[in-house]
Amino acid sequence: MSDPHRESILDQFTRQAGPFSISPGIRDEAALAMVVEFSGAGPADTVLDVACGPGILACAFARVARHVTGIDITPAMLDRARALQRELDLENITWQQGDVTPLPYYAAAFSIVISRFAFHHFLNPGAVLREMVRVCTPAGHVVVVDSAPARDKADAFNRMEKLRDPSHVRAMPVEELRTLFAAAGLPAPRETTYRLEGELEGLLARSFPGPGDADTIRAMFVDSVGSDALDVAARRMSGTIRYGYPVAIMASRKT
Repeated sequence: MSDPHRESILDQFTRQAGPFSISPGIRDEAALAMVVEFSGAGPADTVLDVACGPGILACAFARVARHVTGIDITPAMLDRARALQRELDLENITWQQGDVTPLPYYAAAFSIVISRFAFHHFLNPGAVLREMVRVCTPAGHVVVVDSAPARDKADAFNRMEKLRDPSHVRAMPVEELRTLFAAAGLPAPRETTYRLEGELEGLLARSFPGPGDADTIRAMFVDSVGSDALDVAARRMSGTIRYGYPVAIMASRKT
């Protein structure tokens, strides 16, 4: 990670730690359960959550797995993760501050290695995925959950997201994510999708765009109502603009 990008990540996610950790879409229990179930997690598993943020997914895994480790670069996010762990009275979680390339773990250390809503922040997502494969046990599962706009709408989606969050790099269509899995030596992943639902003004309140960019984002959402040019299912409801970000869950068993 280049120094400027690292500083952008730390700046954005230090400020976002509070609002991100209480975002309804991020804490959606049905979506969390879907991810945990899709990964095949059970009581014998050791799980690594890569770029774990405020620990919401790690805590969901801790309810069913033997042990969970969460790693993240942002101290403020890990403070939120520890607070959530205490709130839920979970003892089988370890938190670590650190970068993800390379991951500071031995090869084959975890039976499930997962990353949620982080790949679009990585300058080199392929390198991160290769590290995830390295620390995964033989026959273990590697899982990526991320925004995945349609190929013909990805450029517009990424322009909007870069304005909303300057640390954003690029969300990839599922076709590109499949290519990453293949390049990392993984079998073709199992896939499912869902929409992360929310309301535009709430989203902007949890974000820290540059001066004037919030108005540009609002205009982009308005223009997308009807045309769905952003692939966010933008629509007007009761005087607000609702959206549904496209999310892909992709899981592959290491061979």
